[in-house]
Amino acid sequence: AFMMNAIADPRQPYWHPGWIDPDPHYRAIRREHTKRALKLAQQLGAPHITTEPGGPLAPGQTREEASRIFYEELMPCIEVAEACNVGLLIEPEPELLIERFDQYLEFVARLDSPRIGLNFDVGHAYCVGEDPQDWVARMAEHTVHYHLEDIAPTRVHQHLVPGRGAIDFAATLQAIRNTNYAGWLTVELYPYLDSPDAAASEAREFLIRALAKLGATERAAS
Repeated sequence: AFMMNAIADPRQPYWHPGWIDPDPHYRAIRREHTKRALKLAQQLGAPHITTEPGGPLAPGQTREEASRIFYEELMPCIEVAEACNVGLLIEPEPELLIERFDQYLEFVARLDSPRIGLNFDVGHAYCVGEDPQDWVARMAEHTVHYHLEDIAPTRVHQHLVPGRGAIDFAATLQAIRNTNYAGWLTVELYPYLDSPDAAASEAREFLIRALAKLGATERAAS
C-alpha cells in the first residue's frame, strides 16, 4: 500500500501535510493518518505501507530540527506498526528531508525497529545523482520494496514509462536480481492520467523483455 495524501484536497501536493510541518496541527494529521493506514493495511493483509521522507523543509528550518521532529512524530507510528506487524517504509524523495540513501541511513540508525524499512525508488535515486544500479547492493539489507519508473537524462523529477528515459534498467534489474530479492517491483506512473492502460502495457512489455534478457521469468513482471 502506498500512502499519499493525508487530507482529501486534490489541490494540495501529495506530501501535505508533512511530518515536519511547523504547525503541530498538520503534523498530527499526518501522524494519525499513518496510524489509520497501518491498521487498514493489517486488515487488508498488506505487508507494508510507504510514507514520505519527512516532507520539505520550511523556510528557516534546519535539517537537525526537521530530523528531530520527524523522529518524534514517527515513533508513535512505529509502535502501531509493530503492534500490527506491518512494515512502515520510508521512501527518499527529491527536494524532501531525506533525498539520498546516506541521509536515509543516518536517520534510521536512530530507529530500533524491525518494522522500519526502505522503499527504494530507482527514479528518485537517479534524480539526485545516485545511479540506482550502484546502490541496490548497498541498500539491500534495508530494501523491502522497489518503485520503478524512468527519468530523463536531465534528471528532472518527472516519472516516465520505463525505457523512455536514461536509467540503465538492464544494470539495475541485474543488481536487484543479484540480491535475491523476491518481492514486488511496482511501476509508478501517476503522471499518465489520460492513458494509464497504454502506459502500464508499455511498461510491462519493456520489463518483460528486460527480465527475459536476464533469464528471469514473465511472472516477475505480471
